[in-house]
Amino acid sequence: MKKEIYITDYNCVTPLGFNVDSNWNALLEGQSGVALHKIIDNQEAFYASMIDTEKLNDEFTRFFDSAQNDIHNFTRLEKMLLLSLQPLVEKHTVSESTAFILSTTKGNISLLKNQTELPEGVYLSKLAEKIAYFFGFKTKPIIVSNACVSGVMAISVAKNMIQAGKYKDAFVIAGDELSEFVISGFNSFQAIGSGPCKPYDKNRNGINIGEAAAAAYITSMSTGNEKFRFKVLGDSAVNDANHISGPSRTGDGLYASIKNTMTEAKVSPEQIDFISAHGTATLYNDEMEAIAFNRMDLQNIPLNSMKGYYGHCLGASGLLESIISMESALHSTLLPSKNFEETGVTQPLNIIKENKTADIKYILKTASGFGGCNAAVVLEKC
Repeated sequence: MKKEIYITDYNCVTPLGFNVDSNWNALLEGQSGVALHKIIDNQEAFYASMIDTEKLNDEFTRFFDSAQNDIHNFTRLEKMLLLSLQPLVEKHTVSESTAFILSTTKGNISLLKNQTELPEGVYLSKLAEKIAYFFGFKTKPIIVSNACVSGVMAISVAKNMIQAGKYKDAFVIAGDELSEFVISGFNSFQAIGSGPCKPYDKNRNGINIGEAAAAAYITSMSTGNEKFRFKVLGDSAVNDANHISGPSRTGDGLYASIKNTMTEAKVSPEQIDFISAHGTATLYNDEMEAIAFNRMDLQNIPLNSMKGYYGHCLGASGLLESIISMESALHSTLLPSKNFEETGVTQPLNIIKENKTADIKYILKTASGFGGCNAAVVLEKC
């Protein structure tokens, strides 16, 4: 019999706040971090979700005010990651059997700007080692970097490694920041929206890039005295190898991921109370998701995308959105899919349009990304 795996603590750092409570309160009020920002000197401002650097530095100094933790020793991304993980490390023991798992797509890619030689800090392994060393982790860091499914897959990696007996518990941390590299990449695909993104909407025309950090504590050693517990019931990742950037038009990979996940979780479509979907607001992603959800007979389940609030936070998005979905369950509240007005996909979906009270026990979280990768997890509120 497999060990039961629980998420018992989490935290996040986003443009809407530096902890979960501030984020949840902002979301209840319908606030969004998406705004006009000018990041690239020779380009016009565009819509993105960006953390205020001055506030980030102030918060970092408040938490880590000592000589050895000089603010200049850390990049913006590293500060985000450290702030998100700090409250968890304070409450839970780091032992010889504790895993440290980092999810990111680009890491410190900004360090490459104006460099003739490759800076050591740009390597994801070095980023992971720096964060792990700061908090005194004793095991070798594990890096999950699989495009935009990384955050969801990091939960899966923790679950499976604990069940396999490799570790007793795990700290999962995820983060990505806005950078010229990322913006230029999505611009080359003509994928960035001209305004605030509108997932699944008839008038959607592209994504908003965002930045955030998120952290979760995952364990098999639940005491029953935690403030909350969510069981990770099932997980799956499937690559349909459709295209280097374009999603499968038939939704094959996402469909298979969801099917495998729900099979392991032993839940039927009608048992799912809420879907936290990927919903990037690009033409083909949203259509593909609608097809996959219908193939799984999930078209009537309340669904939202958080991209209208946070933008697309790349390697952080899957973990951040999982955390917000768990908050929804704890508060018995479904949040609307921001900026959605009129259905723009060919298959029916039950997209949430306003704050609603609901009993949420089973959550399906999905993600899809470049290269044909797809992932899903089912979480159960205990």
